[in-house]
Amino acid sequence: MPDFHKLDSSIPVAPLAFIAMDSAKELGALVNSHLVNFRHNLHTLTGSDPAFQGYERDDYRVKYSNPRFGSGESKAHMLESLRGKDVFILTDVMNHSMTYKMFGYENSYSPDDHYQDLKRVIAAINGKARRINVIMPFLYEGRQHNKNNRESLDAAVMYSELYNMGISNFVTFDAHDPRISNAAPIKGFDNFMASPQFMKALISHIDDLTVDSEHLTVISPDEGALDRAVYFANVLGVDTGMFYKRRDYSQVVNGSNPIVAHEYLGSSIEGKDVIIIDDMISSGSSMIDTARQLKNKKAKRVFICTTFGLFTNGMEAFDKGYENGDFDAVITTNLIYQNPEFTKRPYYIVADMSKFLATIIDFMNHDDTLSSVITPTDKLHEILAKYNARYEKSEYLFD
Repeated sequence: MPDFHKLDSSIPVAPLAFIAMDSAKELGALVNSHLVNFRHNLHTLTGSDPAFQGYERDDYRVKYSNPRFGSGESKAHMLESLRGKDVFILTDVMNHSMTYKMFGYENSYSPDDHYQDLKRVIAAINGKARRINVIMPFLYEGRQHNKNNRESLDAAVMYSELYNMGISNFVTFDAHDPRISNAAPIKGFDNFMASPQFMKALISHIDDLTVDSEHLTVISPDEGALDRAVYFANVLGVDTGMFYKRRDYSQVVNGSNPIVAHEYLGSSIEGKDVIIIDDMISSGSSMIDTARQLKNKKAKRVFICTTFGLFTNGMEAFDKGYENGDFDAVITTNLIYQNPEFTKRPYYIVADMSKFLATIIDFMNHDDTLSSVITPTDKLHEILAKYNARYEKSEYLFD
């Protein structure tokens, strides 16, 4: 847990203002609750100091509206002043549960709609706020991170566009390719990982997990996730392996070349528990196929950890895979919208990221170092030490 008392010796950049956009209301409410707790109970600052005016509040969220006209056009309207404030905007570009009316038809929000709404909010407060910080857990167009032939380079365009609008910092999680920061190389770009929260969620639900090289292996489902898996395995002190995808490059289906087969590279996993770690699940077909192959190789249990569970084709394939014993649990974060029906599944475990997000905001508001926040190695070691010592769950689950 970061040392919040070190913030007591530094002055905030400006009074904190938190905009949880409609797409991220539920997560925003949790983050706000932690911020209130931090500043009421963990900090020892004097309210009489003008530099800390308004530091302790019962709610940091800013009221705003985002109405749409019958044509589908929209605008952002701030319902309170943000002049001189250090503004943090939280948005979820993957929230597909929201709808709006256009020419009498009901339309679901797309990532494009959420991104445009974000820009409208920035435009409404720019030139008045002391500083604008954007928190976009799922990187908009993050999978379109490189350019081939006549393609658009959407992720880089988005990133440079926001900085041209005047934002000061950009925060995301598990970016598909963090090198998009090269589009604005001297601007603030922070890319956080969910590894500690994965382990907290896993060991709080699986009582008999043994974390050592004889009983556990971390697997990358493809080449792109290998760095993530290698880091996680090294921190845990276990072996790692990977699959590579053989694709049919003569076809394009739903924007990508279809996968022909998954080939495994690594040592034997017979009798071991396996953690598959990746940044996202889209349809999930390749992830289930990977889990099935691991079970065929006599893995004891298979746990799927992914930062963003999109489940674009629903949960039917996962329900069937769970019934067939292809995997034992899916752990995903609440950084993006989660269908309430999905979370009711017996194999679905949520890794709560709200306290981590609140910590990031608290430290950034003081312009203090994020080294204790962005380096999860010590946190993972601390979690595992407590778990291996068989502490009560309440001691490590919420600290």
